[in-house]
Amino acid sequence: MLQLTKAEEQVMQILWELERGTVQKVREKFENPKPARTTIATVLSILENKGFVTHEVNGRANVYSPLIAKESYSKTQLFGIMKNYFDDSFASMASFFAKETNLSMEELDKLIESTRDELRKEMGQK
Repeated sequence: MLQLTKAEEQVMQILWELERGTVQKVREKFENPKPARTTIATVLSILENKGFVTHEVNGRANVYSPLIAKESYSKTQLFGIMKNYFDDSFASMASFFAKETNLSMEELDKLIESTRDELRKEMGQK
């Protein structure tokens, strides 16, 4: 999967939130100063060429929808970071984030227990 530029990712984050929207709807979600309408239209066109979004014509407006789910893109990016920066080791990545965020032992225990619970749910266990 291709990696998004910062501008592309900003637009995708908004489109994922909206689920579908016009250039104007996407622009409204930006904080001031808002990017130009033509800038957003250009980014959406690039995203469409990259296969991240599609559009349908509704009257005079194009309505854009994501083709790639946020979870899918996030997963790809996270695993890429893990591979490229942490020698493909989840433990190294988790340790790095634990140190960088200065987690307490109690917070680490909660994180581990929460992760176990999520894995059990996914595996259909109690």
